[in-house]
Amino acid sequence: MYKNKIIFLCTFLLLTGCFYYHSPDRSTWGNYLNGASFTDMNEISRIAKRPVYLGAGGQLVTNNTKTKNMEYGDKIANDNSVSINYMSDLEYELYDSLRKPGLSVQRAGTEVVIILIRDAIMKQDVADISETGADTLKIISKVLNKYDATFIEIAGYTDAMGNQQAAKALSLDMAQRVGVYLSQHGINPTRMFIVGRGATRPIAAQDSIGRLTNRRVEIKLAPAR
Repeated sequence: MYKNKIIFLCTFLLLTGCFYYHSPDRSTWGNYLNGASFTDMNEISRIAKRPVYLGAGGQLVTNNTKTKNMEYGDKIANDNSVSINYMSDLEYELYDSLRKPGLSVQRAGTEVVIILIRDAIMKQDVADISETGADTLKIISKVLNKYDATFIEIAGYTDAMGNQQAAKALSLDMAQRVGVYLSQHGINPTRMFIVGRGATRPIAAQDSIGRLTNRRVEIKLAPAR
């Protein structure tokens, strides 16, 4: 009896250890990304998306509890101050949570960018999210669910490939896989802008080492207001 319990436990641990994350079938991606915009995130596109976002239960930074303690004064200045403080808190939480190789968190004004090198989140031999990548994206999902008054641009990039159409398709595939994962983990897809930019905007030289850095997904966050 005791021996059977040991065998059962070992079998259970072996099987559960094999349940790694796999992206769902591509034919279902539209369900997960329903409400996402497949365009660059800029001020105009955020304004256009705002009614859809709010209609889906989206939150605004200016509705954050911190605004209740703001002094009377210029509304624009107050809103900017709230946004900067909100995004600063988000940056620090992401930075503290993502101290891993191949990842970086940067902030410029009221925007925060997470740079995810492809090899840090994707499998090397197939186009899918790796076990390590799933762990990283789970952390990001948790933080973004907490700081839910943000729009999210997910942009994929490749290195300099000869076929530009193939590069764009590959970069969009990476971005969509990340978007699907975030949607599966509670992120409202109406917050998302998803784009594949191919080999544009390299951040390193196009040599053997730099190519690895240029293959990446960037998650840019902007306050919803």
